[in-house]
Amino acid sequence: MTASLRLVSATAPAAGAGPAPRVIGLDLSLRATGVAAPGWARTIRSAGRIDDRATVRRSRLRSLLAEILLATGRPELVLVEGPSYGSRGAGTWDRAGLWWLVVDALHARDLPVAIVPPSCRALYAAGRGNAPKEDVLAAVRERYGAQVADDNQADAYVLAAMGRHRLGAPLALVPAGHARALTGVQWPDLLPEAPATPGRRTTRRVVEAG
Repeated sequence: MTASLRLVSATAPAAGAGPAPRVIGLDLSLRATGVAAPGWARTIRSAGRIDDRATVRRSRLRSLLAEILLATGRPELVLVEGPSYGSRGAGTWDRAGLWWLVVDALHARDLPVAIVPPSCRALYAAGRGNAPKEDVLAAVRERYGAQVADDNQADAYVLAAMGRHRLGAPLALVPAGHARALTGVQWPDLLPEAPATPGRRTTRRVVEAG
C-alpha cells in the first residue's frame, strides 16, 4: 500500500480573520482513496484480487481504514462522498464495507460527518451533476490553482471546498448554480462556525440541510 502527497495552493485568510475551519474531504475507494484539505491532497493506494480469501480482504480493509484515519486527523468537519448506488462489479461489496468502516470510525471519534452525493460534488465543481471526472479535475485546477495529481484527489478537494463554503469560509467564488449543490448534502446536526474574531469558535445546530 502506498500513498502520494501533493502540495497545492491554498487561499490565505482575510486580514484580521480568525483561523479557518479545518475541513477534510474523503473520496473513498479500494484502489485509490483521495484525501484532501485546503493546501494539500493525497492518494492512498491499495491492491487486491477478486479471488482473495476473506482474511486477506479483511486485512486490506483494516489497513486502509487505519491509513485513512491517520491522514484525516481530527478536523472540525469531514465530508465523505456518498455511495454510487449504480456501481457494479466484483469490488462493490468490499467498497461498501470500506465506506461503512470509515464513516463508523469517524462518528466514533465524535467528528462531524457530511455525506455528499456524487452528483452534488460534480455540480459544485463543474456546474453539472453528471459532469465526468476529467471535467471536475480541470475545474479544481482552474478555480483553486490546485495541482492535484489525479481525479481522486480532485474529488476530495471539491468535498473540502464544499465544507469550507458551508462554514462561511469559501476557498473561491463559485457561480450560484454550482452552490446549489450544497442543499443536496446530508450535513451533520452540529456544524462548527467560522469565527468572527481570532481565537473564537462556536457551533450551531442545523435544523434543515442547506
